Amino acid sequence: MTTTTERRNAYGYADLPGLMGRMTGDEKHGPAATSTLDALWVLYDRVLRVTPERADYPERDRFLLSKGHGPMAYYAVLAAKGFIPVDWLEGFGAYDSPLGHHPDRVLVPGVEIGSGSLGHGLPLAVGTALGLGARGLAEPRVWVLVGDAELDEGSNHEAIAFAGPSGLERLHTVVIDNASARHARPGGIAARFEAAGWSAQTVDGRDHDALYAAFTAPHPGRPRVVVARVEPKGPVSEPKLA
Repeated sequence: MTTTTERRNAYGYADLPGLMGRMTGDEKHGPAATSTLDALWVLYDRVLRVTPERADYPERDRFLLSKGHGPMAYYAVLAAKGFIPVDWLEGFGAYDSPLGHHPDRVLVPGVEIGSGSLGHGLPLAVGTALGLGARGLAEPRVWVLVGDAELDEGSNHEAIAFAGPSGLERLHTVVIDNASARHARPGGIAARFEAAGWSAQTVDGRDHDALYAAFTAPHPGRPRVVVARVEPKGPVSEPKLA
């Protein structure tokens, strides 16, 4: 019998385009999906302390997908890592499929939040970090992936302004910057977080080593944001293999 660990180790980054190709149908939001692919892979392959066997373990890291449009990359990574069966991918978006156009935490193993309303993930991540502290859980880290356009929402700026002075060191935000935001920010996205007391860094969102170094850089006493710049939003293309 094939074990979960064997299934998880059977797929690598080079397999992700093929896994994504199993998902067909309308409203795939392809550019939104491929823009997140590399950051998601580096997180699940090298950073996050969570496995399918311990998806409910209290000491696990929490990953919150706020950029819920185009979850194809997220589902492909979850399948590659053994959280969901690969054959689920072929039913993506179907009436009786657990894989909807926005991930649902009730239906998809390993998913922490329902990301149906874009722009809410960062405030939820702040609350999650506060909740873990209130429970006395010192080990789990909280990661949230947002899109640059979500930062047009005011609730995110309230979360940014609260988290910095509060010193939420366990909180990590990954902003996928594919030039989708409508409102410019003086100094760029990272400068907005830095002004609120965050540790911030901007990197090439397709460079796995740069992403890993930025994700694991120490930031004592401060929340951390990594702005992952990728190609501007446009026609769907095959993801670049690092």
